[in-house]
Amino acid sequence: MTTSAADAQFMARALQLARRGMYTTDPNPRVGCVIVKEGKIIGEGWHERAGQPHAEINALSQVNLQHARSAGVYLTLEPCCHQGRTPPCTTALIKAGVQRVVAAMRDPNPQVSGKGFKELESRGIRVDVGLMESEAELLNPGFISRMKHGRPFVRLKMAASLDGRTAMADGQSKWITGEAARADVQKWRARSSAIMTGVGTVLADDPELNVRAMKIGRQPLRVVVDSQLRMSPKARLLRGEGKTLVVTANNDKTLTDNLKRAGAQIAYLPTPKKTVDLEAMMQHLAWLEVNEILVEAGATLCGAMLRAKMVDELLLYYAPHVMGSAERGMFNFPPLLRMSDRISMEIQDVRAIGQDWRVIVKVSEK
Repeated sequence: MTTSAADAQFMARALQLARRGMYTTDPNPRVGCVIVKEGKIIGEGWHERAGQPHAEINALSQVNLQHARSAGVYLTLEPCCHQGRTPPCTTALIKAGVQRVVAAMRDPNPQVSGKGFKELESRGIRVDVGLMESEAELLNPGFISRMKHGRPFVRLKMAASLDGRTAMADGQSKWITGEAARADVQKWRARSSAIMTGVGTVLADDPELNVRAMKIGRQPLRVVVDSQLRMSPKARLLRGEGKTLVVTANNDKTLTDNLKRAGAQIAYLPTPKKTVDLEAMMQHLAWLEVNEILVEAGATLCGAMLRAKMVDELLLYYAPHVMGSAERGMFNFPPLLRMSDRISMEIQDVRAIGQDWRVIVKVSEK
């Protein structure tokens, strides 16, 4: 790959455009496109919503077809070469007569992966791949995880005191953090395909688990892990816009029918121990085209998912106060006997959000 400072500038613009679809493209990836002729941008676009034109088509729509000939195209993701909800973008690029395509990364979708590039090259179009690849990957962690690993990207959110307490001993937790932190959580909800919680949180707080502060044209799927179907059909998250999926290990017909009548979808995914099979749940959610999951749950579910190595990232909000050792902690874990049993992590970002601190932590793959 041979690229220049100008190439980096145009790719940076494509990445900027792709971020405009952060809350709306689900379950499709966020993609940006810039078309350049003689060193100047003549067209640009981004994928706005699933089922609507892709970034390449939106950018080409701004360009006179004569001007597109011999132009360069900067893409944050390999162009699709198959018929999905929309026609293949490689066909449009070839028809437009572009001379060069610079892509940040290969599409992890097996239907595309490398095939789009090969099709372009077979028609004499120069292809350069890998410019700002890491930045492009950050745009679509869930899509990449679903395509490569068959499961969504799991982001676990918790609000805690400085001494790591998430609730009082009686379960009271409103509000540990301030308004600015809660508003920030709305943005993370909005970019997620699904918001997950445990039945304990539903019984204690009766949350809505929705996006309230932003208009994104959809509500993320709400997922409740409820092994014994203790959730009430009157729970608030069954009343609002959007769908609710209850994942359970209990196939009791009466309890199941009551929840279904209230609007819930049911997934029966038991283990031999009559608990929810977390791995099967992740596979099911991937089948439902869930890319990113935001987990907002108590110590039991959070601890179980962390032990099962199903958490990719922690989103932690720390409030400037201390709650005491008798209050509820962040994770329910069996005792660790050796220092080597610790779960390795890497801090990615720390910043102030109002009077609180937000820490983003990558969970080690080991």
